[in-house]
Amino acid sequence: MELLPSASHSITMRCEIQNRPGMLGRITSAIGEEGGDIGAVDIVSVSKGVMLRDITFNARDEAHGRQVVERVKGLPGVRVVHTSDRTFLLHLGGKIEVRGKSPIKTRDDLSMAYTPGVARVCRAIAEDPSKAFALTIKRNAVAVVTDGSAVLGLGNIGHQAAQPVMEGKAMIFKEFGGVDAFPICLATQDPDEIVETVERIAPVFGGINLEDIAAPRCFEVEERLRERLDIPVFHDDQHGTAVVVLASLLNALKVVGKDLDKVRVVMMGAGAAGIATTRMLRAAGAWNIVVCDSVGAIYSGRPERMNPAKNWVAEQTNPGQFRGSVHQALAGADVFIGVSVPGIIAVDDIRSMARDPVVFAMANPWPEIQPEAVAGLVRVMATGRSDYPNQINNSLVFPGMFRGALDVQARTINEAMKMAAARAIADMVGEDELSEEYIVPSMFNRRVVESVSAAVAEAAHRTGVARRQRAGAEAALA
Repeated sequence: MELLPSASHSITMRCEIQNRPGMLGRITSAIGEEGGDIGAVDIVSVSKGVMLRDITFNARDEAHGRQVVERVKGLPGVRVVHTSDRTFLLHLGGKIEVRGKSPIKTRDDLSMAYTPGVARVCRAIAEDPSKAFALTIKRNAVAVVTDGSAVLGLGNIGHQAAQPVMEGKAMIFKEFGGVDAFPICLATQDPDEIVETVERIAPVFGGINLEDIAAPRCFEVEERLRERLDIPVFHDDQHGTAVVVLASLLNALKVVGKDLDKVRVVMMGAGAAGIATTRMLRAAGAWNIVVCDSVGAIYSGRPERMNPAKNWVAEQTNPGQFRGSVHQALAGADVFIGVSVPGIIAVDDIRSMARDPVVFAMANPWPEIQPEAVAGLVRVMATGRSDYPNQINNSLVFPGMFRGALDVQARTINEAMKMAAARAIADMVGEDELSEEYIVPSMFNRRVVESVSAAVAEAAHRTGVARRQRAGAEAALA
């Protein structure tokens, strides 16, 4: 199925065009005929015989972008001076920076912010370490930590190549949650070294967001850090995904008139996201779940490709001890949730599902099956992409999750806080708004963070993991 042009492949061509009628129309027609989606057209300069224009278009992928550019280059009277990939331009010099909150313009400012005045603040923290929350960035700072072993759909690309993703995460933390987040890309994939490093830098931060660490290592790293640290440790690939999937599924089942405790769910993917989502669905009341990996269904006693996390799955799911492939498992299923690899599900698999099937194909950047391929077959379709309806995106979760946890200086993020976040997200879509193409709110709905953070803070208090009342949350978001 052909992909659609998107802003992730946005290209600006600077074109030198003969200044005569109809030239711009030829260029735009050529771009359209090649399948490009034209955005802005800007005049850079005009002379007697030549006009310089910047023409921006979206392509499907890099190869398609080059194809469109070559077509324009072949037009008589047009010279493509140069092209710019707008995604790369956005990343030049990195995407984040650190700024002081108070200006230093005089000697007095300097003496308070630094020596000698800062010494008094240091002594106060030495006498009472809890004052670090009030007198340093700790109260509003999160470390975004990765080893680069499971980055997006790119796999084990290493710590250096993972940094643009971590910077993007930090941007989202700040933009939507008002949280100061810092990318920490570790030059190791050894669990002991990861745990030790994070433990040693933890005093600076009020929370740790683990990111893009491969399973099963991620389970061990998170569990050990949760035991050792007295601040929230949250592996977003696990729990952020689980929270937003549950929120989306609660609303999707309302649309199709089915109950969570009665539907049959097939999960494709038994890595970090798949196992955490399974745990959350079980906690919410789903029981008839079959989890599949590359070997097939996970069942009690399966000998191949098992680990402690999959052993839990084998004990807690698949009540009928089904032993076939994901394709066979989908026959008669009500819900498919994919957190695996692109293109693994076929149209015939979807046809075999029960009435009004719900399909969450969340492999990134390309889903397990393209929405266009199953139009008319699926009642509710969701992906992880922003260019289709019902984007299931962790950005709906982690800014509000950490905002709420930081506001009450939580010691951990527990199951009650995650469940509260999921229900808060689901409740953002009113009964009168629910539809097949609107089961989950947009991440640009600013009320999502407010609602999630309030629900998380309340759950933290209710379960006894909060150190303080949720005062000043509004100021923190400002």
